Amino acid sequence: MPTYQLPSRVILQEEGPREGFQSEGLIPVEEKLRLIHGLAETGLEVINCVSFVDVRRVPQMADAEEVAARIRRRDGVRYTGIWLNAKGFERALASGLDLLPNVFTSVSNTFARNNNGRSATDLLQVQSGLIERYKSAGMRVAAAHIFTAFGCPYEGIVSPDRCLDAVNALMTTCAEHGEIPDVVYLCDTVGAANPLSVRQTVDLVRNRWPTTEFALHLHDTRGMGLSNVLAGLQSGVYRFDTSVAGLGGCPFAGNKSAAGNVCTEDVALMCEEMGISTGLDLDRLSEVARMAEEIVGHSLPGKFMKAGRIPSAATNRTA
Repeated sequence: MPTYQLPSRVILQEEGPREGFQSEGLIPVEEKLRLIHGLAETGLEVINCVSFVDVRRVPQMADAEEVAARIRRRDGVRYTGIWLNAKGFERALASGLDLLPNVFTSVSNTFARNNNGRSATDLLQVQSGLIERYKSAGMRVAAAHIFTAFGCPYEGIVSPDRCLDAVNALMTTCAEHGEIPDVVYLCDTVGAANPLSVRQTVDLVRNRWPTTEFALHLHDTRGMGLSNVLAGLQSGVYRFDTSVAGLGGCPFAGNKSAAGNVCTEDVALMCEEMGISTGLDLDRLSEVARMAEEIVGHSLPGKFMKAGRIPSAATNRTA
């Protein structure tokens, strides 16, 4: 595996209000907005706020339009949402959010059927229709997501070659419509990855598509989240999805204990102490992480918000 120079800066994209709240009970709109507005004060550039999905399956997102309409926007922040089909895209388009047209597939067929109600092969046909709808709206594909890139509870750990095949199928579908995604996210949807599999998979796909940016969407289900972030950094990844306080999970993971995305402030702390810039205000992030705990009414797994900073040697000598 090649070793890349660590990036000088990383981009952390916030998932707490969307994927985080999606895995909790019904959160009042005012509380969702309170968290979004707090996050916007921390230096985050992208906040994923809502999902435009079937409210019968995900009732936590029934208020997506109201949340989107009531966001108090801050300059320099993109407020986004996700959708999984054409109906969801139409809702997103009407919402006024900052849309990032996306295509997706799943390495695991079983997960695809449980999460999206169709096989991975059928998902590719859906993506063809979505791409054409984006084009008719004057948009192009901004991102591609590969779900269960490292495995799932139904089909177990997947090899890097299987992930490569899924990326290739989705990239081929995009190319057939004259599109090339700006960034491809490898999603550890249920926390199946380990540092070695992250290195092997990222290096394999980067070797196949050397001019494409690859990003990571990691979960901390088995306690390897930060280790997997480090493995991604060592493979040249500089964009990560994270969730304030480690909020969230996946409602279709087949595992009720599935943890949320890697914790925003913990990843930011690790990067800062390694000399990698995030542009984030760690102290304000900690305040917002504690706010998230208050909103959901239970403890969340973030560490930095509880432990705080360790003083530098220079500070101790001064003291």
